[in-house]
Amino acid sequence: MLTRTRRSTLAALGAVLVSGTLVMTGCSSSSSSTSSGSASAIPTPTAVASLAAKVPADIKSSGKLVVGTDASYAPNEFKNDSGQIEGMDVDLAGAIAAKLGLTAEVQDSQFTAIIPGIESNKFQLGMSSFTDTKDREATVDMVTYFTAGTSTAVKKGNPQNISADDLCGKKVAVQTGTTQADEIANVLNPACQKAGKPTIPNNGDKYDLQTDVTNALVSGRDDAMLADSPVVDYAIKTSGQLEKIGSTTDTAPYGVVVAKNSALTPAVQGAVQSLIDDGTYQKILQKWGVQSGAIATSQVNGATS
Repeated sequence: MLTRTRRSTLAALGAVLVSGTLVMTGCSSSSSSTSSGSASAIPTPTAVASLAAKVPADIKSSGKLVVGTDASYAPNEFKNDSGQIEGMDVDLAGAIAAKLGLTAEVQDSQFTAIIPGIESNKFQLGMSSFTDTKDREATVDMVTYFTAGTSTAVKKGNPQNISADDLCGKKVAVQTGTTQADEIANVLNPACQKAGKPTIPNNGDKYDLQTDVTNALVSGRDDAMLADSPVVDYAIKTSGQLEKIGSTTDTAPYGVVVAKNSALTPAVQGAVQSLIDDGTYQKILQKWGVQSGAIATSQVNGATS
């Protein structure tokens, strides 16, 4: 949920900041371990025999897909008041599994542990707002299913008159391991230095959970936060104390993480496309108010950068 993502061209971003326009990108990280349910009010999709036939025998015999997610990134993946994991990614994971004749067992994980968990076969899928990037595609397969960009939020009314185009010298909250955190260290602060401006302190104030990032801004510990666009929109809606500044930048695809060259990869891609084609996908996105990120075609390893 990267960051959760890596969307931008770093050199270009640095050059833009020096000339007075700052662009940022990113996605998220995670916490403990449990299983979940989803898809309330969304009919469970029917299995597609041709897709189920592509599922590797060991997974088929288990009857389930174990899915790693960082449940701190509402509305994509988060824990409700009862401690159950829910969200867009959780509903989609359940629907993908159903298309393959399986059930989904969604486990909460540190964001940075999900891809290693895929590689060690702890998880069969990772669904945690991962941006599909060339770097990630070098070690895992990514099946695209959504698009998002990076947004900036501040306290409501923007009392410090902060500009999203120039965060130099401001205290900025980000989630540990996200693209946003990488961007501050590798792009934004070097550009601030080149422009003769103070840097963002600590290369950004980093928190293990996105909920802690939001709380740091609401409480005034930080001046701004960077996160994926649906996450910022949801934080603004639910907190009532924040607002978005600037535009959403660096839109890029999210990808379902699958083991590199796995036989499961085409099955997952086919399941996502089937959900798009039969309308289930759109219903899930509408349920969570994130339909603006809908795609028409799912790809395997569709990163452009």
